[in-house]
Amino acid sequence: MDNRKNNNRSVGLFGAISIGVGGMVGGGIFAVLGEAVSLAHSATVIAFLFAGIVAILTSYSYAKLSVKFQSKGGTVSFIDEAFGHNYLSGSVNFMLWLSYLVTISLYAVAFSSYSQVLFLDNATKFFNHFFICFAIILPLLINLVSASFVSKSETFIVIIKVVLLILIIVVSYSYLDFDRLSPKHWEGSISIFIAGMIIFVAYEGFELIANSAEDIKNPKSNLPKAFYFSVVLVIILYLLIAITSIGTVSEDKLLEAKDYALAIAAKPALGDIGFTIVSITALLATFSAINATIYGNGRLGYILAMDGELPNVFNKQRNNIPTLSVIITAFFSLILANSIDLAQIAIIGSASFLLIFFIVNIAALKLYKIINANRFILILSCIISFMALITLLIHTYKTDINAVIVFFSFVLISILFELIYGRFIRKHMFNRPYKKKE
Repeated sequence: MDNRKNNNRSVGLFGAISIGVGGMVGGGIFAVLGEAVSLAHSATVIAFLFAGIVAILTSYSYAKLSVKFQSKGGTVSFIDEAFGHNYLSGSVNFMLWLSYLVTISLYAVAFSSYSQVLFLDNATKFFNHFFICFAIILPLLINLVSASFVSKSETFIVIIKVVLLILIIVVSYSYLDFDRLSPKHWEGSISIFIAGMIIFVAYEGFELIANSAEDIKNPKSNLPKAFYFSVVLVIILYLLIAITSIGTVSEDKLLEAKDYALAIAAKPALGDIGFTIVSITALLATFSAINATIYGNGRLGYILAMDGELPNVFNKQRNNIPTLSVIITAFFSLILANSIDLAQIAIIGSASFLLIFFIVNIAALKLYKIINANRFILILSCIISFMALITLLIHTYKTDINAVIVFFSFVLISILFELIYGRFIRKHMFNRPYKKKE
């Protein structure tokens, strides 16, 4: 429901699209390109397309829900509207908070990989952990000192990232060897689909538009446009990056430099200068993504605490900054990033958001009459997101059971937290299992 007059809204269509593009083209593409090549090989382009289809279908649910339920809570609000305050919604909301910890970890590990290849002759465990910690602690301090710096710097950094990626695509065109992209080199269709689901975390971020719904002008028109345009633009961008990478660099070289594959992809056209420019941009992109995600997750914790779904410690503010929520976010991100490797983080992140997006699609289907949505599209969204999640988990169980264990540990922690906190603490505080929302 539009509960704010349009003249009080400050974000136009371009700004809304920028939020979605910035959320997706964060550190993800710099982190997962090599992982995609290692799994899909010459069919990396198709893997990104598969993941993009899941993203665009889910964006339909988000667009419809955002127009009807405009709130800074975004995903949290949609789940509460569909299922009410119960153990399911509480568990999913906590799972969402955990999932953003995983994305911070993904960006931090990618930051470390690019830092080591740029500044050191040889990578070491010490410097790997050093750069990971640096990439989380400095943004933490920035968030504690000046939250406005985060939002003001994001638009500038988004433009730099996108312009650079387009530059690489354009100057690399004459170096393309289209035979490397030929279907004769592709893996089986199931392997390609699995690869797409593992790198799905690169599309995570479009849902941030929903958190800005209250500030977007002409929301009925601009919210759907922002979701669809941003996802389609990023799909096209990722497909062109995949074509450029596979078509200009041999697979052996990309796999050898898997953790910083995008920098290697810039070499044929731009040489060592291109490698350096991309590496520096990757540092800037992953650093800004960590900065923005700590900012966003700190506020998500604050919103959940205000609704009684997290302990009161999360809603303590100083200078309009949820200080303890931000610190807790950074602390657990440090533990994750220093404990799990890049491939596992990508898998856990993708599985977590596929699960959350599946539940959002179910929420939209449950409310389809209220939100005036096409039931067939929502059913398709539910089926495809569920199939994507199950396919990813089955494959990962066979190849990396530890990643599956961590993922299900997150799910179990979310459920147990909600059962214990909801039943014994929140009930005592509010004399009912769930605090009623205003």
